[in-house]
Amino acid sequence: MSADARTEKAAAAIYDARTSRRPIAPISETYAIVDPRVAYTVQDVNTTRWLAEGRRLVGRKIGLTSEVVQKQLGVREPDYGMLWADAAYDNGAVVPSVRFIQPRVEAEVAFVMGGRIDSPDVTLHDLTAAVRFARAAVEIVDSAIADWKITLADTIADNASGGGFVLGDTRALDEVDVRLCGMVLSRNGAPASLGVGAACLGNPLHAALWLARKMAEVGRPLAKGDIILSGALGPMVDVFPGDQIDVEIQGFPPIHFSFAAEVRS
Repeated sequence: MSADARTEKAAAAIYDARTSRRPIAPISETYAIVDPRVAYTVQDVNTTRWLAEGRRLVGRKIGLTSEVVQKQLGVREPDYGMLWADAAYDNGAVVPSVRFIQPRVEAEVAFVMGGRIDSPDVTLHDLTAAVRFARAAVEIVDSAIADWKITLADTIADNASGGGFVLGDTRALDEVDVRLCGMVLSRNGAPASLGVGAACLGNPLHAALWLARKMAEVGRPLAKGDIILSGALGPMVDVFPGDQIDVEIQGFPPIHFSFAAEVRS
């Protein structure tokens, strides 16, 4: 099978898994997709397909911002995926569990862009000036790969394991310390994940800078209004139908939402 054929088949397998909510074997094994560059091509095939179907991009997400996780996967930089309007939930939402395959949650700091970033050489000062405000956020990570048995290529191809996200209220950057802010994520009233802003590449703004440069480099530059999920502040937590999630990030209003069970049609 040619490289192009493998790419198309891998993209189709992920698309089918996402739409049917049925996980598949790792594409790194089934289709020998192991090169991150090829995996991003797989991701882009599905991004293009979803855009053609009418889905709307509202931002980007960063994964692998933990040095520990990077070492586990043998990589030296994060990865990225797309954020979709139909996967966004407001604070206080009841999130339909049926939309996900095997969800987990992680607390993050989100940034909302007030301007466009076109240059891969953008500086931290330039990026900070272009950020309109920050928000506490929860990413609902999800995988099309059965039992989360993923390699780097698997997660990249699968939109960096992006499932959905919940956003809290806004704060100006000068109102919060995104590097030193502490985080507690509770499930059903019990603390389940602890973290701090510095766990995200030393500073969530450093992660956002990496993303801004990368997006300009690959031709999908960040624009005004785009949301950035900058990466986890603490460990991921498994979630199940009926779970109640509360997140407190120092300096931000708290987030609360729940997962509801729904009957699949």
